[in-house]
This record gives sequence, C-alpha cells and structure tokens, in this order.
Amino acid sequence: MKFAKIYSAQNHLLKAHLITIEIDLSLGLHSFSVVGLPDKAVEESRDRVSAAIKNSGWKSPKQTNTKIVVSLAPADIKKEGPSFDLPIALGYLLASGNINFDTERKMFMGELALDGTVRPIRGVLSYARLAKEMEFKEIYVPKENADEAALIEGINVFGVEKLSDVVTHLEKLEGSILTITPTVSIEKIRNEIIYKTNLDDVVGQETAKRGLIIAASGGHNIALYGPPGTGKTMLARALSSILPLLSFEEMLEVTEIHSVAGCLEEKIISRPPVRSPHHTASYASLVGGGNIPRPGEITLAHRGILFLDEFPEFEERVIESLRQPLEDKIISIARASGRAKFPAHFILVAALNPCPCGNRNVKDKQCTCSMNQINAYKRKLSGPIMDRIDMWIEVSKVDYENLLRGRGENNETKKAREMVVAARARMEERFKKLGIKANLNSAIDHHDLARAALLSPKALEILNRAAYTHDLSGRGYHRTIKLARTIADIEQSEKIEEPHILEALQYRQKHFKNT
Repeated sequence: MKFAKIYSAQNHLLKAHLITIEIDLSLGLHSFSVVGLPDKAVEESRDRVSAAIKNSGWKSPKQTNTKIVVSLAPADIKKEGPSFDLPIALGYLLASGNINFDTERKMFMGELALDGTVRPIRGVLSYARLAKEMEFKEIYVPKENADEAALIEGINVFGVEKLSDVVTHLEKLEGSILTITPTVSIEKIRNEIIYKTNLDDVVGQETAKRGLIIAASGGHNIALYGPPGTGKTMLARALSSILPLLSFEEMLEVTEIHSVAGCLEEKIISRPPVRSPHHTASYASLVGGGNIPRPGEITLAHRGILFLDEFPEFEERVIESLRQPLEDKIISIARASGRAKFPAHFILVAALNPCPCGNRNVKDKQCTCSMNQINAYKRKLSGPIMDRIDMWIEVSKVDYENLLRGRGENNETKKAREMVVAARARMEERFKKLGIKANLNSAIDHHDLARAALLSPKALEILNRAAYTHDLSGRGYHRTIKLARTIADIEQSEKIEEPHILEALQYRQKHFKNT
C-alpha cells in the first residue's frame, strides 16, 4: 500500500473538528511534507515521527528514497499542536506496508517523543465527545489523558504509552497490553473534594456572609469593600465552599473548556471553578485572544467564580471588558482571522479598598490620599460596571480578641450550602412551572421578570419610591428585583415582600460612592 487514511481531531475555538489524515508515498528523492495549514509544531512532527518510528523498531522514513506527503483535511482549518504525531506515524507505517489494520471508526491523537513514548495533549475531552457524536467506536489517546476521555460514555477509550503498544494492539498480536479505560466514578471524585477555606474560617463579618449566601443562591455579582486585612480575600475564597457542585453536563462543559485551554489540573472539574488573576494581568489574558482566539480567565471562570482582588488596580479597559459577560453571559472576540463567542456565566467577586492607601474612614489610622487620588481611584469603576454589580458590602475590621478563635466544625458552611441548594431548587421549580429558560434568578430575562418575580403592593411601592430617590437606572431597577427574588427564595416566600426589597436596596452601590 502506498496510500493510507486515518482519523484524528483538532480544536478550533472551543469546538472539535474531525481531521482526516491522508498519507501518500511515491518513489523519488526523499522528502517529507505536511500540507493543510499546519503550524510550526505540526511541521516539526516530521522529525518527531521519523525518530519515534526508528526507535520503535522500524526503518526510519528518512532512510528511504520516498517522497512522503501528509495531508490534513479540511485544509481551511488551522492545524495546531503536536497531537497529530501518533496518527501520522501510524498512517506512514500503514502506507509503507509495515503494519496492517482497519482504520475505520477509530480515532487517534497524541504527541510522540523521539523514543516512541506518547505524551499527553490538551483538549482530549472535546475529541472524545466528537468521536461519540460521529459514531466512532474507538479512540486512542495518551495514557495521561485516558481518564478524561473516559468521561464520555458509549465509546471505547484506550490509553497509550508507546507507539509500539498501539501497533501490537491494532494488529492483534500476542502481548497486547491495551485495555479499555473504565469510566471515572463521579461520586468518588465528589467525595474527595476538600475546601481550603470555608465560612467557618471567617471570624465575624455576618453581613458579608449573608451577602455570600445570597450571591451563591441567585448567581449575583458582589463587591466587598473595606480596609486592608479585614477578610475580603478570605470571604471570596469561602464562597466556593457554599456553591452546589456542578451537574454532570456542567462538569463536561467546564472540563472541556479547561482542557482546550491547556490548564486542566485534575481528571474532571466537579466543583465550580475559581479564577483569581492578579491585578497586573493583561487584557488578552482575561478576555482571551491570539490569532486564533483562545479562552481567557473570563471564560475559564464559566459556571464558577471570577475573583478580582484590588479591583480598581486592574487596567481600565480590562475592567470595562466585563460589561458584556456580566450582562449577556458571553464574551465576544473579533480578530482579523475570525470571530469567536465564548461562554462566560460566572459570579463576579470584586474586592477593593475605600481609597488607594486603604485607610480612609478607618479608626486610629491616617489616610494619606488626596481627594484627587481618591476620586481617580473611584473613577476607574465606571457607572455601567458598578450598575452591573448587584451587591456592595462593607467589610469592617474585626476585634483582635476574636481572631484566634478556634476553627468551627463546618456547621456554618454546611447550613449555608443547604440554604443555597434549597433556594436554587425553588428557582428551578418556578422556572419549570412558568416555562422560563433560566437557571438562576440573576439570569432571568427582563421579559420574564414580571412573571418570575411577583412583588407585593407594599414592596412595589417601596421599590418605586427608592428608585426615584436614588435615581436607579433601568438595569439597576431590574437587578434589584432579581436580588429581592433571591432573598425571598432563601426565606421561602412565594412573593417579594417588604423586608426582601428593603434588604436588596441596601446592597446598592450608593454606600461605596459615599465612603
């Protein structure tokens, strides 16, 4: 055989595409070319594949008088990364007659070391999902990625350590060691979850804790402001401990995003992710970017928490880039080479000081900031951004004698998580009953707000009076209702009553403006 065809896959944006690899051999002066929009890593596969084949016991392609052409189709998709090494090597061995096996309904991917070892790659979960959708029967991936691929049921996943092992298995030779990777136990992974910071670790700050419960229940954005060292960062980290674990479909979605981005640190992400970029992070690192757009921190926080400490210290355009995801739950990236939309449904937790030095209005401490500095500090947060944050909570100093109090037994965390789960269950039941496409109160469309968030006459009167008094925007008006609806769900109330709307109104940003 002088021709072979084998199947692999390539991630473009967050979607996997089937790649057909065709290998053609013809007599002549030796050459080895790869066509089909390959990047540098794909082009360099020629040397990796040749060395891996030689060191696995076959004759190196470089030692033959053969013209080798490898075509990666479709040709209009940019091919990136080293994941085509394994299928190219198998395709060459097949075309040259060194091995023989049926390539149909089989998909291959993996980077080859020079000695024939198969190295891990990124994006395997989306490849496995694609393989199942296209009715492939088997998928061969690096051993380190096998558990990730095995999350997709209905397809046989084989973890590969060496090129020679794949050949032995495919030719059904004696000594085959490849076995089907068993499905990962989701319950076992969930039982192994340990939170480094819980609500029980936070001393005092009852108002802030209440705010976290409300934010976690309805998916509301929250800002914590106060002097340095009062526990803002600890509170933000504790939020993840009271969020419900992800559903299986959400796990797959989040794990797939992190796998494609190359930052997957565990087999599967079963709890809401927490991303906390430093305030010096660039615009591209948060939003995403590149010639072929890749997800940034905003997308990596999807279904979880985006914690921005020292919020006003971020670049102004980084802060402004949050407008779209906070409103529409997506982030759009436009480049000359293409356009991408990435999911970005997260809870924003912003922590900030009352002024650049942090000592404004702090007892026994002198603020060294001028009014110009304070005004410039606050101007970094534009009105539209502040309006999109539902809750502004002041975090005050805690008495010293309470700081060494022993850690609790997770009772507070457990109770808070139960409140959040119960509130979300009530939301889900209401949305299902009314036929509303939303998963949390914060995501209710304004067209459905009147049906999903019924206000008592007294609550409506208070809201309208406050809206005129504090000059609420239309967005602020709607967000206040959504927040009050979440508070009502926590209190197990069918309607939004007077106490619920009053509590929601006290969280508006007017307090921060006046600090």
